[in-house]
Formats: sequence, C-alpha cells, structure tokens
Amino acid sequence: MLQGKEIILGVTGGIAAYKAVELLRLLTKAGAGVHVIMTASATEFVTPLTFQTLSMNPVSTSLFNMISEREIGHISLADRADLFIIAPATANVIGKLANGIADDMLTTTVMATKAPVLVAPAMNVNMYQNPIYRENEAKLKRHGYRFVEPAKGMLACGWEGEGKLQEPQVIFEEAVAALTRQDLAGEHVLITAGPTREELDPVRFISNHSSGKMGYAIARAARRRGATVTLVTGPTCLAEPCGVETIQVVSAEEMRQAVMAAFPASTMIIKAAAVSDYRPVARAMAKIKKTAGTLTLELEKNPDILSELGQIKGEKVLIGFAAETDDLMGNAAKKLAAKNVDMIVANDIGAEGAGFNVDTNIVKLLFRDGSVEDVPLMGKQELADLLLDRAVKLKS
Repeated sequence: MLQGKEIILGVTGGIAAYKAVELLRLLTKAGAGVHVIMTASATEFVTPLTFQTLSMNPVSTSLFNMISEREIGHISLADRADLFIIAPATANVIGKLANGIADDMLTTTVMATKAPVLVAPAMNVNMYQNPIYRENEAKLKRHGYRFVEPAKGMLACGWEGEGKLQEPQVIFEEAVAALTRQDLAGEHVLITAGPTREELDPVRFISNHSSGKMGYAIARAARRRGATVTLVTGPTCLAEPCGVETIQVVSAEEMRQAVMAAFPASTMIIKAAAVSDYRPVARAMAKIKKTAGTLTLELEKNPDILSELGQIKGEKVLIGFAAETDDLMGNAAKKLAAKNVDMIVANDIGAEGAGFNVDTNIVKLLFRDGSVEDVPLMGKQELADLLLDRAVKLKS
C-alpha cells in the first residue's frame, strides 16, 4: 500500500522514542522506503544503529552530514520525501517549527520539504495543555500540518492524562491516509461485517464461518480515502479499524437496528456481513440437555436487512454480497434484481483462496445495467479499494 513511497521519519528526544521503532517496522513492511532523522536527544533513548538496521538506510543526526559532494543532506532528504512524519514530537520541536527555527538536521529538513508533514506529539500532560503549546499546534495546523492526537493514559513522568504518544498502528493509518487520494471526503460509508449469532440457549448458537476480514478491509480503505465510516460488526477476532465508528452487535435483529439507526446519515452502504437467515422461534432459558432421542429445532426467518434497505435507499449507493456454493451467477443475479441494489459482489466460497477465513478473494461484480466484471485473486485489502472505486463510479 506504500510501495515506492519515500517517507522521512523524524524522531525527537522522549521516552516514547522506542515506539518509533515499531512505526518504522510497519512502514517498511508496507513497502515504503524510510529515512530516519534523529535529534541529539533522541539518540539518548534509542541508538541510531537500531533505526539504521531496520530501515537499511543511513540515519541522519548531523546538520552538516553530506550525502555526496553535490548533495546537501537536509535538502536531499526534503526533496525526496513523499511524507514527513515526526514521532514522537516533543513540545520543543513543535515550538521550533511553529516559529520558523531551523537549527538542527530535523527542523531544517522539515522547513525545506514540500511534502505533507504528520506530527505525533508526546509530552507531559501539563505541557500539552500549556496555552503556549496549544498556540504552536494551532499555528502549524493552520499551515497544513497534520496531527495525530495523543492518547490519554499513565505517562512516564507519573502523571495521568493527555500526552501519551499514540500507538504506532494509529500513526501508521494516518500516514497511509495522508498518501491516499481523498475521493471519499464528504461521504458517510456504512459497512456491515462478520457473522451474526442466533442463540439456541445460554450455551449454543447458530452462526456461520465469516471472519469479518472483508468488511473490516473495506472500512479501513474507506477511512483512508477520507470518508466518515460506520462499521456495524458481528462477533469477530479482529481489532477495530482506526478512526472508524465501530458498533458491535450479535444477532441479526441487533444488526438490523444498528444499520437502520445509521442509515439516514449514510451516503453509501456496503453490506458485507454474513447475516444468519434463520433464528430459533424460541430461545431456551436453560441449557438444552442431551437426550437419547433426536432434537428438533423450529426456526423462523430473520429480517432481510439488504432487501429492506433496497426499498428505501433512494439515491444512496447500495452494495450487497452473495456468498454461494453453486450456480454463482444465477443466484447473484436473482439477488441483484430482487433486492434493488446497485452492485452485487459474488464469490464462490468453495473456490481456493476465496470465501471465509482467508486473506484473499476471487469475485464477480454484477451491476444493474447487466454488466459483469471478473475480479481475479487478490488480497482483501486490495479488493476493498477496487470495490470503493466502483462505488465512486456508481455515485457519480
């Protein structure tokens, strides 16, 4: 997702400098080339060798370090950057940048770059709340600097409150968003994901094999592209996507209620959840005990959320999924027509590399005009962006 991007990672002096190591790992794993600049104070917490080993690039610490005879270090780095990240960013370096002070390798390079700058502050809570610091941050924001707001918690100094460096995964997500086209800015995307569970008794339930990976991938991609995202998810083992409003539900009826509550504000709805079609007519209040004979369960239909949305969607873009084991195209086409959706994402869950509990998918996209697009095997995160590309076209 960051393949071919050049990122400058500035590390300043604070105990949170160790978290920059994990951020570097996430950036390089995503394909970015990372060049690290450390302040003198930062080298007191983590050695330059650590960053050099993981980035496989020299670490800059001196303002007068020449890359070659013809290149001035800070200008060369500033010119090559697609994105500049400062994490952790102390009150000192933020104050310098806000007031045009460029007296070391880091601040000089930031002043010389035309790349977007992402700042992740980390400091004592009283420093963070200091009105002078607040003015400095506001000034940088007016000049287009992006900030990853710090977390609340126990700080290294013993105080508790705002000022804790945000987790590397959160900073990483903001970095990806900063380098992603914002073609969904102004859109509110409602996504459903995962399975639902219908309880038989306090111990057992009816469900399916959905992992939620596809819906979560779509939520991440939409957030990165600038959308406001609401994710309604059944039970999964996945971490909640950063920057996404996540609503946890269990049953189909709970999912329906959450979807209908979020529907009015949404402009695009992508129903990737595998909703249970049936539920028990009556839930046993105590565990159903095993007997010598057979057990008969009486089931009734669950609400058809996608069909209900199709009846009221108006000008909103509505996309559904069809997970099939046979007659993929026939069943998907019926669903497309019957439920008044704009696009159906159909996949044969029996195909290798497709379906539940895998990181890849193979799908066919069916549209209301009768056209069909074959999508080859690809990662679910890559497929998420492709589906959003099609949603943008449907919106226009």
